[in-house]
Amino acid sequence: MTTAFMLAWPYGIPRIMSSYNWPRKLEKQGDRYIDSNSYIGPPHDSGDHILDVKRNPDLSCDSTQWICEHRWHQIYNMVRLRNIAGSEPVANWWEFNNQIAFSRGNKAFIAINNDVKPIDMTNSTGLPAGTYCDIISGGLIDGKCTGKTLTVGNDGKAHIFVDNTWEDPMIAFHIKAKI
Repeated sequence: MTTAFMLAWPYGIPRIMSSYNWPRKLEKQGDRYIDSNSYIGPPHDSGDHILDVKRNPDLSCDSTQWICEHRWHQIYNMVRLRNIAGSEPVANWWEFNNQIAFSRGNKAFIAINNDVKPIDMTNSTGLPAGTYCDIISGGLIDGKCTGKTLTVGNDGKAHIFVDNTWEDPMIAFHIKAKI
């Protein structure tokens, strides 16, 4: 959620970090537990040479060694949203408790839900009329959406629904994700 917000909000220069798997090995010492893997470093061979990242066919990586957050589709799709939104200002701001939604001018829209209830409302999106593919739950591949969709009316408004129980309780759309 925080990475999506950082990439959607027009401030600063975002930095996307990736990491490696750090298995914890807790051992009881007296009345507390100590992680005996307090520093294991990145995946390496016996000569302490860092191992190459093993990529899967979908460009994710072998999560037993590397995590590669920058390759998660939600992250690289949000980087694209930020690039498409460019210098567009924040508009169409909406908030309620731990829920927010806003557009980046008429180029992008995001809704984030960190509350115990779903977002279920109609709001201005700033986007031109049409149907858009959610870049968080999927993406636009060969003109077909692999995720949720959003239909924006001629008035720029759309029914926004974001369930708090979704794995990624947010939706994001940009003009290049128009179906």
